[in-house]
Amino acid sequence: MTWQDWLVTNEGQCLKNEVVYQNEELQRPYRLYRFLTDLEDILERVKDDRERLNLICPLVRRLLNSSEWLQMNYLLPDPETGWSVLMLYDEPDFPITVQTVVWAPGSISPIHNHGTWGIVALLSGQEKNTFWQRSSSSEFPDRIEPVSDRLFNSGDILCLMPDTIHHLEAIGNEPTISFNLYGETNYNQRFEFDPIYSTAKNF
Repeated sequence: MTWQDWLVTNEGQCLKNEVVYQNEELQRPYRLYRFLTDLEDILERVKDDRERLNLICPLVRRLLNSSEWLQMNYLLPDPETGWSVLMLYDEPDFPITVQTVVWAPGSISPIHNHGTWGIVALLSGQEKNTFWQRSSSSEFPDRIEPVSDRLFNSGDILCLMPDTIHHLEAIGNEPTISFNLYGETNYNQRFEFDPIYSTAKNF
């Protein structure tokens, strides 16, 4: 199955992302510390989130292709919550989230945004994402409505803009495993949405 790169806009539009990949022979493994250094260089040099995502996405694929240990470094989903998170790198004053996330088959996440840009690379399993957009009114400022949904397969990379609203469902009989990378989170702008009551709370 052919992998694909996707970009989800702040308005919930899921678009094929035309990412430029460099054809280069790796003389040595592209290790996590090299990736983090390249990532920091991009974040310091580039301020536009969409441009950042287009530059970081090929580095994520290069990292995953070169560092197989990342694809085997995860926790089994918690039987009560249906998911697990394993932090792969955490350093004070480096506000980037690098983790693997596992969802048990049939698990469904809350509807949420991340309050920052994000990249999700699906390592195993199938995941259905539903994308939403705000449809605010004076009476219901946090009302949202669905825009589209899409099924993602192992090898797909999903780039999320900071105000992307989505929820996911693990499809099939196997857990979904993903490598997740997020920028510096603005927690005042990170929400869980309730489409029935048109409310949002910090997430």
